[in-house]
Amino acid sequence: MANMKDREEGFERKFAFDEELRFKATARRNKLLGLWAAEKLGKTGADADAYAKEVVASDFEEAGDQDVFRKVRRDLDAGGVQETDQQIRRTMDELMAVAVDQIQKS
Repeated sequence: MANMKDREEGFERKFAFDEELRFKATARRNKLLGLWAAEKLGKTGADADAYAKEVVASDFEEAGDQDVFRKVRRDLDAGGVQETDQQIRRTMDELMAVAVDQIQKS
């Protein structure tokens, strides 16, 4: 019985760890995406950092990545920046890999 309880607690700890990693990596990815989009929009320094924070905050509107994508898409369009939906999504995927790597190394 104790062995099953230990095993169950191990799975719960692993699940909690994975969820925390996913949350941190998504937030980091969104910040990196915000900085990428800020550069495209000609923002630098404090303006770029503030925009990146807006992108991170946009992820709390709904579950999934669609809210972040919509914000970046809308802002790039408003700024006259030509990027395809596929390029934005590809950048999101690439930056997620970078974010996971950064989180695991820290």
